[in-house]
Amino acid sequence: MIFYVFVGIGKKTQDTCHSLRYPTVEKRARVFNRASYVPIPEDGPFLKALLFELRLLDDDKDFVESRDSCSRINKTSVYGLLVGGEELWPVVAFLKNDMIYACVPLVEQTLSPRPPLISVSGVSQGFELLFGIQDFLYSGQKNDNELNTKLSQLPDLLLQACPFGTVLDANLQNSLDNTNFASVTQPQKQPAWKPGTYKGKPQVSISITEKVKSMQYDKQGIADTWQVVGTVTCKCDLEGIMPNVTISLSLPTNGSPLQDILVHPCVTSLDSAILTSSSIDAMDDSAFSGPYKFPFTPPLESFNLCYYTSQVPVPPILGFYQMKEEEVQLRITVNLKLHESVKNNFEFCEAHIPFFNRGPITHLEYKTSFGQLEVFREKSLLIWIIGQKFPKSMEISLSGTITFGAKSHEKQPFDPICIGETAYLKLHFRILDYTLTGCYADQHSVQVFASGKPKISAYRKLISSDYYIWNSKAPAPVTYGSLLL
Repeated sequence: MIFYVFVGIGKKTQDTCHSLRYPTVEKRARVFNRASYVPIPEDGPFLKALLFELRLLDDDKDFVESRDSCSRINKTSVYGLLVGGEELWPVVAFLKNDMIYACVPLVEQTLSPRPPLISVSGVSQGFELLFGIQDFLYSGQKNDNELNTKLSQLPDLLLQACPFGTVLDANLQNSLDNTNFASVTQPQKQPAWKPGTYKGKPQVSISITEKVKSMQYDKQGIADTWQVVGTVTCKCDLEGIMPNVTISLSLPTNGSPLQDILVHPCVTSLDSAILTSSSIDAMDDSAFSGPYKFPFTPPLESFNLCYYTSQVPVPPILGFYQMKEEEVQLRITVNLKLHESVKNNFEFCEAHIPFFNRGPITHLEYKTSFGQLEVFREKSLLIWIIGQKFPKSMEISLSGTITFGAKSHEKQPFDPICIGETAYLKLHFRILDYTLTGCYADQHSVQVFASGKPKISAYRKLISSDYYIWNSKAPAPVTYGSLLL
């Protein structure tokens, strides 16, 4: 259950915020949490505390030990907010498209000692509700007027989708359609979260998208980091009021186990091994490696069946980048190697090499072993187009010298972090019909309990996201946290 929902626009004041409280759930929280209960503040203090925790305050650029120390690395988007000298926990929150989404789930036990997140069912419900709000606000949005209209509809829609703090349907468009059209008499009672039924050819579509992040330094004593985050999206066009579907995700023998799995509320049951697999725990041979079965009753629209992370052994592309200043020139060297286990068939693959806080590129001499180099002189940017395949050696290189003209603050890109030899190369790529974990949906194991035999299709892809290779000559490593400041 949820007892506070908050949506706000970026760093602006509470005048652009929308919130909804559930007093009955707050009363339950007082009973369950007892002496550890912390009341929800007004929107203004809540927003200020949240902006501080998300590092979004304009005047908050300094290191704060209670928030920024290594012991406070946050992998879950679940925070504790300091309000009135007490910590409000758990607060589910994230920033997307300059919008802040947050809610406070109910914890049905005392908060001292703090229970593990896996035991708080309201956390996954909170994520699903916030993702539903996000999808509603930005699906089909063409201008700010449409966004403002949808924001004004939020309070009424939340009362229908989440009455008394209980999430019935995170798809707010369903609630909107339910208010706009007269209900049709059904021979069977229609569930509140599913206002209509599908009529037509039955089909089930499953899409697995994995995004891989990486920070590579090629520095002794500094470990490279990488992470895989997966999303399984489903669209089930099935006749009947309450069809049942079971989808199984499988891994190859050498696949990386799925962890931190969050599921859609329509999932009816789960193996306890799926729920307890966490990236916080050390990996061992006993880790659950599937198959991961998800029985559910699907909503009408496309929805995210589950999210997961995985600790893959190596990043897909290993890189080395060196940039040295030599009088009025820069000398760069880039080496990239595709790991032998990765599918060598890209939809596209590019390396973007920006040069911040400098003038336009006036002269360039380069040599590349593979691909083509595009030069954007005014933007001080090089784009190395690698193409759809690496060569048989799986290794490619680029070297060159660059001369810049006079700097113009109005035209050239500026970055407060990339000063001097602190610089990066960013990879952009996509591989279809492939996942880094090896995760796939077995079409033959999909079980559908509905009228008609459905057509079942399954897709998967790997996409780069924040894939950085830093200059090995940089004076200090740059982390994801630094990029958020």
